[in-house]
Amino acid sequence: MREGPDAGTAGMRRLDGGTFTMGSEQFYPEERPRRQVRVDPFWMDEAPVTNRQFEAFVRATGHVTVAEIAPDPKDYPGMPAHMARPGSLVFTPPAGPVPLDGSAAWWTFHFGAYWRRPYGRHGPKARDDHPVVHVAYEDAAAYARWAGKDLPTEAEWEFAARGGLEGAEYAWGDELAPGGQMLANYWQGQFPWQNLELDGWARTSPVRSYPPNAFGLYDMIGNVWEWTCDWYAEQPAALPSPCCLPLNPRGGPENSSYDPLTPDIPIPRKVIKGGSHLCAENYCQRYRPAARHPEAVDSATTHLGFRCVVRDSAA
Repeated sequence: MREGPDAGTAGMRRLDGGTFTMGSEQFYPEERPRRQVRVDPFWMDEAPVTNRQFEAFVRATGHVTVAEIAPDPKDYPGMPAHMARPGSLVFTPPAGPVPLDGSAAWWTFHFGAYWRRPYGRHGPKARDDHPVVHVAYEDAAAYARWAGKDLPTEAEWEFAARGGLEGAEYAWGDELAPGGQMLANYWQGQFPWQNLELDGWARTSPVRSYPPNAFGLYDMIGNVWEWTCDWYAEQPAALPSPCCLPLNPRGGPENSSYDPLTPDIPIPRKVIKGGSHLCAENYCQRYRPAARHPEAVDSATTHLGFRCVVRDSAA
């Protein structure tokens, strides 16, 4: 792996591509089955896009994020009228243990929360070297276009996160905290109320705070979830055939990505990867390369960011 030779790939690493085992049989059903796939060479950002980088994009383009625009009640049947104001979802820990079968106990919609004020209008300003959050899919895609890049596919992202460790459950091996060493920003303690902060951070951490993987990539696990460009499907769209392995596999069709639990709100969902600082051993063990989760394209939260790729044909 080597650093990019020009401005177009500055701050990126070139990955040679190849065959790897995607998925896991050990954790969540949507990660199954384990299967071999191939990806072509590509460049990937060393770290998630930071607030400093996103600020440069906004200054250059005047981009207004989804969280800064009041939602249209026509798009959200049953939404109370008073909710038609700009804002975003902010993690708010409860005072004590709560049932883990409903996220409303720890997610609060804050009016005025957006990437510059990630914890609400009265909270602290975003820190330059932390990953940008409160970015919906269209915000991430707009940044990527401006930068002359793309968002990664799920397969590209997982290949990069594994760092060449074939079949390992974590980005560094098969043990979450080898010898008690914290190798990523995730939740220690009983989520969502008890954060022991053994890794030093209660929320996001500056990018590059932890060692890179073998490909020279930082924060592939934990800190913030990251958008991919693939539509979500419960099972992979392409499985190996007797003759050949899938090359650069993609997700399912857009019309199959809708959440079956909200049929009245048909908003498509993308795959997000990597887990975040809110993933814990007792809840959402998705601080792993194989982990995946559906996210509605209009979602913006305090634990969701992104990074970009440049495919060799565009480099």
